[in-house]
Amino acid sequence: MLRSVLIAAGLILGVDQCADAAAPLELETKIPLGEVAGRIDHLAIDAAQRRLFVAELGNNSIDVVDLNTLKRVKRLTGLKHPQGLGYVTSRRTLFVSSAVDGTLQALGEHGALPAKVHLGDDADNIRVVGDRIYVGYGAGAIASINAVSLTRSTDVELPAHPEGFEVAAASERLFVNLPEAHSVAIVDLATGKVIKQISTRGRGANFPLATATKNILVAFRNPPLLVAYAMSDGVEQAAASVCNDADDIFVDAKRDRAYVSCGEGYLDVFAIYATKLDRVAHLRTAIGARTSLFAPELDRLFVATPAAAGQSAAVWVYKPAD
Repeated sequence: MLRSVLIAAGLILGVDQCADAAAPLELETKIPLGEVAGRIDHLAIDAAQRRLFVAELGNNSIDVVDLNTLKRVKRLTGLKHPQGLGYVTSRRTLFVSSAVDGTLQALGEHGALPAKVHLGDDADNIRVVGDRIYVGYGAGAIASINAVSLTRSTDVELPAHPEGFEVAAASERLFVNLPEAHSVAIVDLATGKVIKQISTRGRGANFPLATATKNILVAFRNPPLLVAYAMSDGVEQAAASVCNDADDIFVDAKRDRAYVSCGEGYLDVFAIYATKLDRVAHLRTAIGARTSLFAPELDRLFVATPAAAGQSAAVWVYKPAD
């Protein structure tokens, strides 16, 4: 569907604009965002209505992109350093975490809802599982919030500020990057307790994390490595070099691949095996393009590129190749 829209609009990029015609990702188009200052943080998707949300932390705004027309259609302003985004389909509501006032705010179809949930300093990453929202914040906690009532369950307490995390609802576990504690935590959701901390063994700045079948994938910035740990016991399974300044990892389960976006201006693609990670592509993007989102419902990878000398902020749209 999206590809047909791109062709009709004349926005499919030629092969000469791709790093490699045989690459596992094809750059289809670039969607301009207009005047956006500063850092872009997280993205969220409304797959049913084909909308992409872009948290523009440095601009105190959120852009709404229509993926049918491939245009920015709305800018939500007056926010306080929006960081995390999560869209709850059943409520048709976008949830936004704020780095400044430590709140989780609900933005409905007609703007802000009256209620906010006050969390604490540095409200950050959001994950949505059904009608439940998980938000990392403060010196070490993840809040669990009901998206319908906005009521809050007992928080998961952690030994350091949580960065990237994933919820494995089927196994009732939560996997959390704790760079300040030099570890990756495994949390039992039933009790809300940390049941294991995987030592990063001297590796540092582990910000992005994703889960793939039986492994946890963690990207480090110091040194730049992608490491796979077994979900069951945290034993290291594989490691491979990755682009510098990694900030997002997404797993394409259909193709057993991982996509890692990095601020140095590259997008790395890995083939995932039980005990091996094979980097199959190292694609040039733009300096500072650390933020990405893979939407399996649309079979597209979105990469946000910030404004820089000679370039405006944009969302680059990639189509995976089989």
